[in-house]
Amino acid sequence: MTAGSTRRTTAAHSRLAAVGAIAVAGALILTGCGDQTKDKDKSSGSSSAASAPLADKLPASIRDKGVIKVGSDIAYAPVEFKDNSGKVVGLDPDIAAALGKQLGVTFQFENGTFDALLTGIRSNRYDIAMSAMTDNKSRQDGVDPATGKKVGEGVDFVDYLTAGVSIYTRKGDTEGITSWSDLCGKKIALERGTVSNDLAKAEAKKCPSGKKLTIEAFDDDQQAQTRLRSGGADAASSDFPVAAYAVKTSGGGKDFEIVGDQVEAAPYGIAVGKSSTQLRDALQAAMNAIIKNGEYEKILQKWGAEDGAVKESAINGGK
Repeated sequence: MTAGSTRRTTAAHSRLAAVGAIAVAGALILTGCGDQTKDKDKSSGSSSAASAPLADKLPASIRDKGVIKVGSDIAYAPVEFKDNSGKVVGLDPDIAAALGKQLGVTFQFENGTFDALLTGIRSNRYDIAMSAMTDNKSRQDGVDPATGKKVGEGVDFVDYLTAGVSIYTRKGDTEGITSWSDLCGKKIALERGTVSNDLAKAEAKKCPSGKKLTIEAFDDDQQAQTRLRSGGADAASSDFPVAAYAVKTSGGGKDFEIVGDQVEAAPYGIAVGKSSTQLRDALQAAMNAIIKNGEYEKILQKWGAEDGAVKESAINGGK
C-alpha cells in the first residue's frame, strides 16, 4: 500500500501480471476487523546463523536474538494476509523467509494498522515495516504529505518491487468511472494513509462546486472492500496487485472489476529507522542475494508479481 505521496507515473506495465495471472491457491478475502495490533505471527523461518551466508552483516543485537520484528498490516492480500489456518502468507512473508535464510534470523510479522507502522519503528515496537509500503520522499524525510510539515525523522527504504495504484468498482456498475477525474460527485472507499488516499484528496480539490468527491478512509483495505461490496461507495482504490486479487477472488470473481489504468508506479520498500544503517545494509545485501540466486523470481512467479520485479535492490529509490 502505497502511502505517503509518491505520485506514481502512469504505467500499465508497472506492476503485477493481469488479473488472471494472480495465481494464488486457496486464497480468501478476509473481512475487515479493525486494528489487530496485538496479533503476532512468526511467519518466516530461517536457517541458523552459523550456516547463513550473510549473518555477520546484521547488528549483533539482532543476530543474538535471532528475530527481526516486522510491523505489517496483515489484511492486504496477496501481499500479506492470513490463510484459513490463521498463518500469515503472501508475497512479503515469502520474501522475508528468503531473506531470513540469508541472514540466519526469523522475520516475525506483527499485525498493526498501516498508518501507525512507521510510528511503531520510531517507538521500537518493530525493527522494520514490511507492508506493501511505497518508498517516497515524504516518508524518507518524515514529512506529512498533506501539510508539508515535518512529523518525524523519517525512515530509509530497502526497495524490492514496483507497484501502481488502481480504481475498482462493483462488477457491471462502474458509474462511468474510468479514471480519477471521473470521481467528482462520487464516493470512494480506501485505506487510510495510502497513496490511494493521497490521490483522492488531490482529486477532491479539483472537483467543481456541487460535485464533491466524498472520501471514506478505513483502517484496512478489507473494510474498504466491504463498504464497496455493500453499495456504500461507488468505487474503491488500492495498489494494483491488491485490487486485481480482490477482483479475481471476491465473490468468486463476481463482485468487482478494475476500471482504467493503474497509475503512480513506484517502488515498494522495507522501512528501516534512520539510525539502523547496519540493519538496512544487511537487508539490502540479502535482497540482492536472493535476486541473484533466483529465489526472488520464484516468489514473484508464485504470486503473479513478475512484472514488478527489480534487477537490484536500491536504498531510497523512491521519489
